[in-house]
Amino acid sequence: MFDKIIKIILIIFLYQTPLYSKNTSFDNFNSKNFSDYFSGIVALENRHNSDSLKFFESSKILLKQHNLFLKRYITTLVLENKIPKAINVVKNNLRGSNTDFFDAYLLLIIDSFKSNNFDQVELYLEKAAIFSKNDRFNAAIIETLKQYNFVFKEKKLIDNKKNFGTLSAIAETFQRCYLDDTKTENNFLNLINKNDADYSRYIYFYITYLIQNKRIAEAKAVSNNINYINSTLLLSQGKSWIDKENFQKFNQVFSCQNHNHILSEFLFLISNLYSSEDTFERSNFYLYLSNFLNSKFIYNLSLVVENYYLNKDYEKAKKILKNFKKEDNFYYWSRKKKEAQIILAQRNKKDSLKFIISEYEKIEKPNNKMIFDLANFYKRSKDYKTAIKYYSKVIENFSENSEIKSDLLYRRGGSYERSGDFINADKDLLESLSINPDDAYVLNYLAYSWLERDYKIEEAMEMLKTAYEAENDDPYIIDSIGWAYYLIDDYKEAEKYLKRAVEMMPYDPIVNDHYGDILWKLDRKIQARYFWKNVLKMDDVEKEMIENIYNKLIKGPKSS
Repeated sequence: MFDKIIKIILIIFLYQTPLYSKNTSFDNFNSKNFSDYFSGIVALENRHNSDSLKFFESSKILLKQHNLFLKRYITTLVLENKIPKAINVVKNNLRGSNTDFFDAYLLLIIDSFKSNNFDQVELYLEKAAIFSKNDRFNAAIIETLKQYNFVFKEKKLIDNKKNFGTLSAIAETFQRCYLDDTKTENNFLNLINKNDADYSRYIYFYITYLIQNKRIAEAKAVSNNINYINSTLLLSQGKSWIDKENFQKFNQVFSCQNHNHILSEFLFLISNLYSSEDTFERSNFYLYLSNFLNSKFIYNLSLVVENYYLNKDYEKAKKILKNFKKEDNFYYWSRKKKEAQIILAQRNKKDSLKFIISEYEKIEKPNNKMIFDLANFYKRSKDYKTAIKYYSKVIENFSENSEIKSDLLYRRGGSYERSGDFINADKDLLESLSINPDDAYVLNYLAYSWLERDYKIEEAMEMLKTAYEAENDDPYIIDSIGWAYYLIDDYKEAEKYLKRAVEMMPYDPIVNDHYGDILWKLDRKIQARYFWKNVLKMDDVEKEMIENIYNKLIKGPKSS
């Protein structure tokens, strides 16, 4: 009797939700089928993919009975990196109407590409196109895959193709590379030199292209412009391979002559687009498909890790991090840094720092990037003296006045300032500005430091105005210039900037504290106390600031 009641309740619920489909028949269901199904949905929506898969596996009777079950089931299979199984499930249910959705055909397309069946790809693309009309990403995916299929099949570029901006420019570059077209190099250079976004990733593929065409000297020349400290992980690892004359690594990881590698890169790009919109599940879906086509390009897994990390699925993140092995030194070091971040998120700063120090000490010859990263770890842990020691080690290796050295001096100067050594702080920050006089962030830091010390107020104000002109949407710079106006008693002007800063950073203790001070000066004392009280509710507020806030709540700011 109880089972019947449960079944009726679940059926009613199913009918009243978008989960219901016309071809659903309930004759063969029992309450456990329904219960497992809904448990799977809940687990999937909460990104507990392993649990979701278990529930879906135990309710597979729904495969041929309920349209949306297959969709959710294969999504979970892909997210659990069981793509061959997901493809087989779609194939086994191909005759039913429940395979009529975009992802089902996408899996069939990828499977057909992998088996070099370009005619079959064409058929599935036409069917998938029906489900992409109202989705800008899906429409771009289908059209671009059509272009790729034509190139792979006909061995020539397609005419009259639709243009999707940079996505199409990237696709054309790899298509030309696949055909070994004379314009390939020019296309790569055009991508690399685009100014509307960071296209440094394509420096790596350009180097790969040069190496595969046996233009080693040119590849080395490009690599020489890469600096470990400020480059992406992909480029740093690539440079490390070149420095070690390990050119075969590039061939192992990616080849323009392998259409699966090219498609893998395309799917990675789509994954990145979804990630930029915080659609992490969809991002991971395409990432796993990308890895399915080219499992050797393990760098791409770093985005999967980041997606899991941002969603606080730390165990999944750690599992994937195991793919980054010791022989690839930058990948491995990146793994250890992320593991340290996870320890910080799960435990505390002390354990996180202890872990990364122990991993650093295992390295026989740490490079500048590793030393730099360790300095940053110490700085974030507020061990400024040790941070200074490691920043100094790196600075010693940069004799020339480069932007990198300017940044290093800025970071070391900040550490000196936080430790109370203002003489050395000013020296480093001024030297940084001598290399890069227009650096808004160095200008802001030095000026704010002077304001806090009641030192060179007028000069600090001019520096802040310059910084604000360069970066007028940066909340820290906005806060600084607002505070400067406060210190020269221009409260109305100060309030204008500080109000904007607190709107942009509502959970920053310093900004809330500053805004409270200016409100008090404007005789808006109830509002002032509101923002000071906000500070007391925030995490990681320094003890000195807390004590100061309590005094303000009673007496107001010291100068009042």
